[in-house]
Amino acid sequence: MDPIIVGLLGFAGMLSLIALHVPIGIAMAMAGVIGFAVLTGNLSAAIAMFGTETAGAISSPELVIIPMFLLMGAFAGTSGLAGDLYRLSNALIGHRKGGLAVATIAGCGGFGAACGSSIATTATMARIALPEMESRNYAQSLGAGSIAAGGTLGSLIPPSSIMLIYAFLTEQFVVDLFIAGILPGLLTIGIYILAIYVVVRRNPALAPAGERATWGQTARVALSTWGIILVIGIMTVGLYGGIFTVTEAAAAGVLVTMLFAFARGKLDRASLRRTVAETAYSVGMLYTILIGAHIFSNFVTLTQLPSALIEGIVSLDLAPLLVIMMLALMYIVLGAIFDSIAAMVITLPFVFPLVTVGLGYDPIWWGIVMIVVIEIGMITPPIGINVFVMHGVRRDIPLRTIFRGIMPFLAADIVRLLLIILFPAIALWLPRTM
Repeated sequence: MDPIIVGLLGFAGMLSLIALHVPIGIAMAMAGVIGFAVLTGNLSAAIAMFGTETAGAISSPELVIIPMFLLMGAFAGTSGLAGDLYRLSNALIGHRKGGLAVATIAGCGGFGAACGSSIATTATMARIALPEMESRNYAQSLGAGSIAAGGTLGSLIPPSSIMLIYAFLTEQFVVDLFIAGILPGLLTIGIYILAIYVVVRRNPALAPAGERATWGQTARVALSTWGIILVIGIMTVGLYGGIFTVTEAAAAGVLVTMLFAFARGKLDRASLRRTVAETAYSVGMLYTILIGAHIFSNFVTLTQLPSALIEGIVSLDLAPLLVIMMLALMYIVLGAIFDSIAAMVITLPFVFPLVTVGLGYDPIWWGIVMIVVIEIGMITPPIGINVFVMHGVRRDIPLRTIFRGIMPFLAADIVRLLLIILFPAIALWLPRTM
């Protein structure tokens, strides 16, 4: 049988298994092993990939960073550090119309930098910020929409779990990817704040102004936020100043957030066991996906499907920018259906060679674009995983209300995406100058 046909059948089989609710990592591994056996006629070698890829993932020093960052995010949430930056932003600008929504975006950015997860950022900020906004008579649509949209910052602002996985799968230097995410992350925060300003200006009743905090109250809140600033500062200065490696920066973050949790009396034996168990579950899930992705990638490489895809796209003589726009649309749709990591690992064996080899684009730039478009998918109707996370935390808020609140941020996201695609320097200027 033609290898390309086997490859297409393997891809269809993998999607069928996922549709039957087989875990994504297992589905990719099964499709990869069966396809590899069909092409080589060697079932033993195909099955042996389970052992070799598992051993490779477990022994990989690059992947040690993932459990470190997940554990750091868990300790940051347990210790209450997650809400500190939000309270400071609230004290500074909460008295303005839409100020609490702006503070929520800033808080999502700060917590996203600490935990590196969009879903965790959304779930945490929903519990912290939404009650505050409701107490100030904010419309639920604006409050829930700003949290679901702000949650996407967890994947874009470094350190980010999805950046780590992209760097591992594509063999890129993860620090370059972290640096490349800084300006797009700041651009996102700025364009979200502009969206809030436009919405509130058109309908001031959505976000009434609150009471202005006194200078004394603001100073006390600022002093209480030194913990999260210290965590971010240690990691940022240590990592980009050349003091720490990425692994050492992650370990330092875990240590500092754990000490804060202990010092604040939030980490007893039961909460420590629960935090470690939840992190272990997440790590196990991610490692399963990565192992399955590697097995499936070996099979896809053997089929020569990526080469055929590159040749097919090149033969159409389409403008490279048009191809990028088509891929961006595809990822927005995938991001609405799958979680961000699943959407990335399923498609990388096909798309990465096309973009970097076939079209000649920079792999670091494409990593940022891919993360941005997948995160847009996470708030795109009719699915939008972040919206359902928000709804899961607050069942009393209808999905249609959350989606209505998402729309201004979705429009801002499209503008942001076009800027990053049309002006690659937004992502590449910092890595090239540092």
